[in-house]
This record gives sequence, structure tokens and C-alpha cells, in this order.
Amino acid sequence: MHSTEIRYFLAVASCGSLSAASQQLFVAVSAISRQIQRLETQVGCPLFERHARGMVLNDAGKIFENHVRRSLLDMEHALAEIKGLTAVRRTALRVACTDGAAFSLLPLLCSRFRQQRPGVSFHLNVVDTQQIAALLSRGECDVALQFSLFAEPAVDVAGSWPAPVLLVMQRDHPLASRQIRLSDLQAYPLALPHTGTTVRQLFDLACQMGGTFLEPVLTCNNFSTLHTFLMQTPLAVTICSQFSVMYPQVEQELILKSPGIEQMSQRSLQVQTASGRKPTQAQTLFVEFACRELQRQDRQIREAFAL
Repeated sequence: MHSTEIRYFLAVASCGSLSAASQQLFVAVSAISRQIQRLETQVGCPLFERHARGMVLNDAGKIFENHVRRSLLDMEHALAEIKGLTAVRRTALRVACTDGAAFSLLPLLCSRFRQQRPGVSFHLNVVDTQQIAALLSRGECDVALQFSLFAEPAVDVAGSWPAPVLLVMQRDHPLASRQIRLSDLQAYPLALPHTGTTVRQLFDLACQMGGTFLEPVLTCNNFSTLHTFLMQTPLAVTICSQFSVMYPQVEQELILKSPGIEQMSQRSLQVQTASGRKPTQAQTLFVEFACRELQRQDRQIREAFAL
């Protein structure tokens, strides 16, 4: 539905080089280069900074890419309305989230929503926190769930819940029945997310403020790995929010403990959509469903663990 120049432009912008775009499109590098030059002639200025290792969008290119992607998204919405997809007969929702929400929360939200709306399918993209706002602004996802430390620009927040950093362990762990200080964790195997996550950043900040040095026995950027290690190591401790283990905590006999440290309570789980963009009916229904379900489950788990 859009010109060859635009298609090649977006491919180079995403891939970062002519050769990578050539492999993605199965088109000769020379043909892509000619179309990019033709587009730049039509626009009236260069759109890329050309380097030995590739091509990077300049300021004009970034402006052009943003408008192109918004136009394509508007076209998709128009086609969806024409085909009656906004009646939620058959439609796909693009959802982005960070790793903690991908472990059990979002798969179960998608499953339960489809029990009510079986015509809806999902494309779930698990990315770092820094990427979610960009995906929303470029129109590459419809709904996002992420743990946030501050307000994101160009994002509408449909729902927000405190998501403090909690200690997670098996129910028969020696620390399970007592108040915990961070220094108590020195005697037990500690499994932690990598340092790029908000949960790890707040945990490390609390340790620094309290003068506590903790060395994990396992560091990983995948919560499923941390969870499996926890279940196979009776004395192990990991960290997450109540949302990461919201559904499986009972059957898998986990317990959540708050160390009561202010620095570990400075983030929230947010349901986000792109600001200024008209949602489809399926998107609106899923956002409303997710907010209701999160509100209900959050209340139950806080009561169960006195959080």
C-alpha cells in the first residue's frame, strides 16, 4: 500500500545499512541505494548520515520516519474499520512488555481475554524498558505494560499500580516467617535480574544506601530462568514485584516479603497506550479488561501477603 522508495527507506532505517536491508528485502544493494537517493531528491535533503559501517537517520530522516509510520498506522486503522475489524470479529493486538510482565502476567491476561473475545489474537514483543516508549510513538504496538520509574513522554497511562521490589522465596525458607533486612540475604544464594532492569537498579540503590554488599550466585536477564533456579534451590532468594508472580504464587508455594525500604518502592506497573491515537474497539476492550484484572489480582495478593 506504499511506494517502493518508502518501503526501502523504512528497511534501511530499521536495519542500519544497505547490505542488511538487502538481505531483509531480497533486493540488490544498488537498487535500494537508487531508491533512497530518489527519495532524498524528492524530499529535498539527505535523510541519512552515511558511515563506513552503515547508515543512520539524521534529524530530517527521523522526522520523515515518524510521519511515515504514523501515516501507515492511520491507513491500517482505516482498513480495519472498512473490514469491520473494529467490531472485534477478527483482529490482532500488538502488545509490548518488559520481561517481568512476560513471565506469567501477560500470557494469562491474553488467555483470559480470549475466553471472552476468541476472535482477538496477540503479537507480544518482550523488550527493554527503554524501547517501549519508542515502539508506542512509532505506532509499532497498541498496548504496553511496563515497570516505570517516571512519567513517559507521549504516552497515555490507562492504569497504574505501585510495584515495589519484593523478596521472593519458597514458603519453607528460613526467612519466610520473620522481618528481613538486606544484610540477612548474605547467608543465602541470591539470584538477580541484570543491572539494566528497574527492579535491579532499585535493589542495588537500597543496598548502597544501607551499606550492604550482596554478590548474586546467578544473574540473568530472563525471569523464567531466575524462577526455575529459585524453585530448584530451596534456600535461594530472588526479587521481583507482585505482578511477576501474581498468578503462580499459590500453586508453586512462593512467598513475597517486603524489606520495608523506601528506595525499593519507587516504581509502578503501567498500562500504556500512545498519546493522541484513536484506539480500535479491541484495544479499548483489552485495556479495560487488563486494568480490571490487575486491580482485582493486586488487591488479593496484597491482602494475602500483608504487603
